Amino acid sequence: MAERREPAPASAGEAPARAPLGIDPATRSVSPYPQFHLSVMAKAPVPGKVKTRLCPPLSPDQACEVARSALLDTLDAVAATAAGRRVLLLDGTVGPWLPDGFEVVRQRGEGLAERLANAWSDLGQGGIQIGMDTPQVTPGLLQECLRTLAGPGVDAVLGLADDGGWWAIGMRTPDPRVFSRVPMSTSATGKAQLRRLQDEGLRVALLPPLVDVDTVDQLSLVASSAPSGRFAGYIRSLGY
Repeated sequence: MAERREPAPASAGEAPARAPLGIDPATRSVSPYPQFHLSVMAKAPVPGKVKTRLCPPLSPDQACEVARSALLDTLDAVAATAAGRRVLLLDGTVGPWLPDGFEVVRQRGEGLAERLANAWSDLGQGGIQIGMDTPQVTPGLLQECLRTLAGPGVDAVLGLADDGGWWAIGMRTPDPRVFSRVPMSTSATGKAQLRRLQDEGLRVALLPPLVDVDTVDQLSLVASSAPSGRFAGYIRSLGY
């Protein structure tokens, strides 16, 4: 079941008003894409549980802060994008880092493919899903992704990552089957996911490729593409 996190009430004892369908809860303006969610698949930032591939040379606490700052920048970008719903697909416990206006859907399943399939089944709605490893995403880029998905002749969108994976996937109509038989977390995952979407008869539009943060070598590269964010500030403090 989804948990909804709403903005705090204006005064003590006053219940927060829920936005009508199609109204952006952050800006109170009409979303141009009320039929679509914009969701983030993430792990709660806990030392020793996130970004372990960065250790060494980073310590578990430092790797955790890398993950936390990347997640915060990502959530900020999603919060500033006009979508019908903003959803955090979470593995772990919600913390004070979660902005207002997000629903929380708990991840369930054993492997990543199963978790992805279950997440789309639980969402029950078309939209776009990204991860927490691309803190350089901007509201403008995410808005363009939604616009592409809503365009004529498009059933699905896919954003490939430089390491062979993918950073974004979207479908007009959720189909959890598209994640079956796709090898996850390999250098061939992106191409395999594209073929799987096409095998289901979906017309796929490719989104701009991005670098995601998996290794120490990628820290400064991603930070330089979004120098004003929390992620870039922390990477600079580490000397990268």
